[in-house]
Amino acid sequence: MASSIIAKLALRLLHVWVRVRVFPENAGEPETLAVDPALPVCYVLRESWWSDRLVLQDAAQRAGLPAVDAPLRVAGRRLGSADFSLSRGWWLFGRAREQYAAPARLTRLIEALTADDTADVQLVPVTVLWGRAPKQQDSIVRALLAESWHRRHPLGHWLAVLLHGRQTHVHFGQPLSLRTLIEDAPDAALAGKKCARVLRAHFRRQREMAIGPDVSHRHTEVEALLESPEVSAAMAETAKRDKLKPEAVRKLARRHALAIASDYSYSVVRAGELLLNWLWTRLFDGVEVRNLDVLTRIAAGQSLVYVPCHRSHIDYLLMSYVIFHNGLTPPYVAAGDNLNLPLIGQILRRGGAFFLRRTFKGDPLYATVFAEYLHRMLARGFPIEFFIEGGRSRSGRMLPPKAGLLGMTVQSFVRRHERPLVFVPVYLGYEKLPEGASFVDELSGQPKRRESLWSVISAVRVLRRHFGQVYVNFGEPLSLGDWLDERHPAWRTAETESPGESDWLRGAVGDIAGELVRRINAAALVNPVNLVGLALLSTPKATADAAALARQIGHLQAFIDAEHTAALAAPADGAACIAAALRLGAVHRIEHPLGALIGANTKEAALLAYFRNNVFHLFALPALVVCLIVQHGPLTEKRLLETLSDLLALMRDSLYLRMVEKDLPAALEEVLGILVARGLIERHGGNVSEPAANSVARSDLLWLGEMLRPQMERYFLVLMLLRHGGSGNLTHAALLEQSVLLAQRLALLHTGNTPEFADRPLMAALIDHLLDNGILRQEAAGKLAFGMALERAAAQAEALLAPDASEMMRRLV
Repeated sequence: MASSIIAKLALRLLHVWVRVRVFPENAGEPETLAVDPALPVCYVLRESWWSDRLVLQDAAQRAGLPAVDAPLRVAGRRLGSADFSLSRGWWLFGRAREQYAAPARLTRLIEALTADDTADVQLVPVTVLWGRAPKQQDSIVRALLAESWHRRHPLGHWLAVLLHGRQTHVHFGQPLSLRTLIEDAPDAALAGKKCARVLRAHFRRQREMAIGPDVSHRHTEVEALLESPEVSAAMAETAKRDKLKPEAVRKLARRHALAIASDYSYSVVRAGELLLNWLWTRLFDGVEVRNLDVLTRIAAGQSLVYVPCHRSHIDYLLMSYVIFHNGLTPPYVAAGDNLNLPLIGQILRRGGAFFLRRTFKGDPLYATVFAEYLHRMLARGFPIEFFIEGGRSRSGRMLPPKAGLLGMTVQSFVRRHERPLVFVPVYLGYEKLPEGASFVDELSGQPKRRESLWSVISAVRVLRRHFGQVYVNFGEPLSLGDWLDERHPAWRTAETESPGESDWLRGAVGDIAGELVRRINAAALVNPVNLVGLALLSTPKATADAAALARQIGHLQAFIDAEHTAALAAPADGAACIAAALRLGAVHRIEHPLGALIGANTKEAALLAYFRNNVFHLFALPALVVCLIVQHGPLTEKRLLETLSDLLALMRDSLYLRMVEKDLPAALEEVLGILVARGLIERHGGNVSEPAANSVARSDLLWLGEMLRPQMERYFLVLMLLRHGGSGNLTHAALLEQSVLLAQRLALLHTGNTPEFADRPLMAALIDHLLDNGILRQEAAGKLAFGMALERAAAQAEALLAPDASEMMRRLV
């Protein structure tokens, strides 16, 4: 009696707050649901929530369907009210087998039908949805509490009732004959399992129609992954090698899979989009996206792998936001396990992140589980994103590509290539970085700050600061199948060994990695801070007359051709670029009676170097041409082209340029044309020369050439150390250590050099490029040997340096 009164009161309260919409409309009409009035009806709910049952009572009454709370009589038995839930509500403890066991009322119904061969019951599946799909929500909280495939906590469910009560949908399914469902089952227990399975499939279809498919890999893929031949073989090998029981190894493999796998939630992604809309407004002037049509031109049905450069932790959020905001499926993002922090890791995982260790060495089972997880996602066509550099660049330059994830991706495609796969390189550019100060500290020798929950909470302080504009530019896609067809025609019939075991695959992965980073660099956008950094850091004390600096920025802008992939993302006026840099605090203004100056103190210069390095590769050829003309002019154009050809291989590899030797004549002609048009050189009868001494034009020309100085000084320094140490005497590690120490000393002595000048990864990459180009060779004992090629390279580098710079380095060595 008391429970009946409470139910009636609750139903009245529900009428006040909840607005129910019934699907299909006119559900009570016979032609709509085809309910047989001669047979009893039992409604089936997916989960056991009291609110769902009350809404069902109201919806059935409005639709003119049999009452839910009426006694259910079957085969002469009274079985309580005419409804049951397929699974229990939220519970803290319990096993999955208990959760998905046949409900007690369903078991009693089956027993009643078993006792009476003439009886039957109509089961009507009912789906209650609190709120619309997340994509239709315009509030972060509402989006998080909208219907999804994840089971709700009781608090979350009641909050959803409060927030979405006026947008409640009740979907009645077509009635199912219980007699038909159980007729082939040998006993009541199996009949109950069969019915429960059929009903779960029905509820799944109803929810897919309402909120979209379930794309949670964690729930749908882990067990299937463990059954794959590759993982099964790895588990057997691990059990044999480590003398473990198969059950223990399987448990370990499952733990690896769960630590890796994403737990995608559309609700979290939609809430994230709303949050980031607000966040970008607070932090940035805007997010400028270019060449998005690159994605729309890629044919449907192809797997997309986004390969952006890595500048900031914001990159993860920025890429997913831009792609999702423009109506495309957000990618699953490979994230280092250093970001799998309490609470933060769970949110990132729900947003599409899957986690990986920094190294797989010493754990072949983990490596196999990860590779199989990645393969299954790619084979099913889910978009993937990973940072080919492996980590964030502290210097602002493109880091040497890491072959790990790329190799697994290529191997996966070679193994199964029914679905075409396309790499999409992406350039991400900033005018100011939230991590800028910490990058400078690390380059100065301080240890990297570990990510922690507290560091994330502390990052809220950045909301009080302003970071200018953000740029996202989609580069030229690379179709993996077409690329392999052109360079390795027999790849479709090749063995699918790992890149470490296959010579052709290892070579292919290395070539693809190089091509992708070159395409990222080719997509660079040049912003005002990039231009100010390029010009200002080419002066001895990072200080320049404001008018002269604006003029120099104008020279730099002239080299950005709108027809090229690289494009200008800055005001056409140099003074406006300086104003933008001043507004962001990248430089400061010094008032003086003879004219205002623009300067950068030590901290500002260190940060400016980062933004200079983002785009220096776009200006490397003009700077090289200017250096040759200044140091050796006048020159014939033929001699200039020959000298540039000798230097192109090194420049191409170290700066990841797409230009090849056949492109050089046209590129040189373009550079010379711009220099002549700007009045910076003279060109007569196939000869080029610098303008008259003491002219403004010559001063500007020398200024342009200074852009190349840090690059050539670093190169010459390494060559001098090799020459001083002698062939076959230094190892790679010893040369790297000496190079870093000497570069640090040079940076302290030379006021124009910033901490990034001695960046260890940069020095390591330079030594690797010398090995790749045959200037160095590594002997069996690990010693570095060289011949006359090194002497020629040293002479070429010295020819590009001012005499005082080369003399200083000779004294230091």
